[in-house]
Amino acid sequence: MTREAIADLILQKLQSHKAALHSQFVAVEHAIGYFFIDDLLPEPLAIQVNALFPKPSEMVLKKSLREDKYVAAQMNLYHPLLEEVIYAFQDPRVVTLIGEICNISDILPDENLYAGGLSMMGHRQFLNPHLDNSHDKDRERWRVLNLLYYVTPDWQESYGGNLELWPDGLKGKPVTIHSKFNRLAVMATHNHSMHSVSPVVYEGYRCCVSNYYFSKSPLLATDTFHVTSFRGRPGNTLSDAVLQADAWLRMLVRKVFKKGLRENPHVYKKPE
Repeated sequence: MTREAIADLILQKLQSHKAALHSQFVAVEHAIGYFFIDDLLPEPLAIQVNALFPKPSEMVLKKSLREDKYVAAQMNLYHPLLEEVIYAFQDPRVVTLIGEICNISDILPDENLYAGGLSMMGHRQFLNPHLDNSHDKDRERWRVLNLLYYVTPDWQESYGGNLELWPDGLKGKPVTIHSKFNRLAVMATHNHSMHSVSPVVYEGYRCCVSNYYFSKSPLLATDTFHVTSFRGRPGNTLSDAVLQADAWLRMLVRKVFKKGLRENPHVYKKPE
């Protein structure tokens, strides 16, 4: 299927639930706005997307105190359907509709897939609480929405690998959004949108297709530039101290070198 045809399906599903999704987002907009919708695409198509996911050996392993996961953004290395699905979420009609649901105008998708694309987590892998980088790769636009489309059939909430939102910070309890098969979760990103992915406790892989939307203006008037800033999970005092120091040092570097010391490799470098 082409990205246009897939976008038609996404558009139809979102449009038919627009009012309910808007209400869902607005109800929590004061903290970390989010909404999710199930059965986004026809089940056979969602199953096919999962079946075509690259093997872990064909992806990039990001493993540190901050995170442990597999990622992929160089989409021409994989089955064409995966690229079509990713860019279906960048169809102008889909972008506009999601912006309307979330009360955000003037939003743009990211054709470079900066920190987006494909991600996969297996047993014991995780993503610690963090704030996403506030900007795009060129530090010209603000990151405002995170789109996560989950495609692992029969993935149970008890398996872990679920999205966690921390609207009250790490001293509060997280809101858990089950990474359920064929579910699209959309969350706001700003200076207070701390989120994480719970450790996977199952011998299997949770697969996700992700996109970010950007804008010329931040979501909150109080938003400021920041690098991706990790924290330790509640109770992990030592790792929390190390991760806060790590974020502080990387911020110091970015004050001197606007785009960092090296180009972020997690982008789609399309062939000429």
